[in-house]
Amino acid sequence: MPHLSSIEKAGIPSVFIIFEDQDECWKQACRLNGIPDMRRIWGSRHVPGPEDVESWIDKLLDALVRPLTDEEKNPPEWDFSNPRYIFEGTLQEAQDFFKQAEHIPQLYNNASICKYTDGLPVVQPTEELVERMLSGTSHKPDEIIVYHADHRAGDRIEQMGSSGKKGEPVYFMPMRRKATVEKIATIGVMAGCEPKHMPLLLAIAEAGGGCGDGRGGDMFVVSGPYAKEIDMNFDTNVLGPGNQSNRAIGRAAELMWRNLGGNIPNVTNCGVWGAGLFNCIPENDDALPPGWASLREEYDFGKDESCVYNLRIHHSRTLQRTEFMPGGYREFQKSGHGGIGRRLGVKGIPGPHNWMEYFVDSLWKNWEGGKTFLMLPEMARDLQLYGFKTKDEVYEWLYNKSFMTVREYRTHQRPDVTTNAWKGIEATSGKPWKELDEDYMVPAVGDPFENCIIVTGGGEEVGLWTDGRSARSDPAYSIDAWR
Repeated sequence: MPHLSSIEKAGIPSVFIIFEDQDECWKQACRLNGIPDMRRIWGSRHVPGPEDVESWIDKLLDALVRPLTDEEKNPPEWDFSNPRYIFEGTLQEAQDFFKQAEHIPQLYNNASICKYTDGLPVVQPTEELVERMLSGTSHKPDEIIVYHADHRAGDRIEQMGSSGKKGEPVYFMPMRRKATVEKIATIGVMAGCEPKHMPLLLAIAEAGGGCGDGRGGDMFVVSGPYAKEIDMNFDTNVLGPGNQSNRAIGRAAELMWRNLGGNIPNVTNCGVWGAGLFNCIPENDDALPPGWASLREEYDFGKDESCVYNLRIHHSRTLQRTEFMPGGYREFQKSGHGGIGRRLGVKGIPGPHNWMEYFVDSLWKNWEGGKTFLMLPEMARDLQLYGFKTKDEVYEWLYNKSFMTVREYRTHQRPDVTTNAWKGIEATSGKPWKELDEDYMVPAVGDPFENCIIVTGGGEEVGLWTDGRSARSDPAYSIDAWR
């Protein structure tokens, strides 16, 4: 989008070919990039290619050769400001104010979307409560949220304006707004947080506030002594309700997405399914097997430091699970009995065994890239006893297991894009994709470190995983820097 903006501002007409139902989203994206009147034509989701092109090719050519108008050459500047609002009135009037919703004509059923909340009641952010929340940090109320260290922001975020460079402001997607410490405190009050949560809330804000690239779907993992300091739950029900720190902080990230990011479905955000409840959970330091690094150590933080890890659970790919029926996992580890033992050829052989072998072949059937595992302490311990002395050894094993033939790789959809329609160069061989033998082996994971293990939770043995970490982003943010 910034590249197209530079072309348009040079006086060269550009045209988007998009779908009608995404028109408002593209219009907003163009406005954010200083080209609100960029020309657009609508293609079809259903009409076959040749017929579809025939219906809009004349409009496309006309839009490309028709000179830009004065309005297109000199668009008005978009106001990114997010002013401070003070509500005055009774408690009931305040409750009614925050319940306000607006009907969205871009939604098929003209459904209503709340203006300030996630659809649930909030604590009214009075001046007194906000001031109390601010006591949880030494940072000034009017201080702009900036990066406290250099970060690789990721391709999508960089395209939207966030540099990730130390000292530069954080922009909240999709509307690319900035925020102050006071605004984060206000949202913390609304979500039901306490002053002790402020350093974490501010670190989450530095991570983009759960907005990601504008489509949300973020989850946060706390690594370090701070998790115990604010009494987070890292045992059974770690993703469920009941613990104030886990749930209220996750909700605050969701409210940042609405109030700072300006998320409105099908207007500023074209995400398909949306995102479920945001979560903030802790890593269980006490349960890390000997030799296994904590998340913060993987990102070069000290053992006594605390950080928050930004985990993307995308709008279309949530946590997957392999459930071992009650007793199945234990009998497999104890004696090699049951279906797991039969599949892995260890029937009758006592453990420990590598339980990930049970489903590893299914991990890359449909989607490439590393995987992030939420791993129960007992299951992490069994992997360590099996022979994985470090997390890195597990990551390397997963990477090696991801290899498949080019023949199989060509049946996946995503590589049609990532290989430049198979015209690009395959990294290991240095050869064009189209010249590779069909039996040539390629990895579905670009680098072992794209995999991630988070040891947390408790209870019956269940494996959970989602997308891994991107080599193009740096998702760990200091909590201590915001105390």
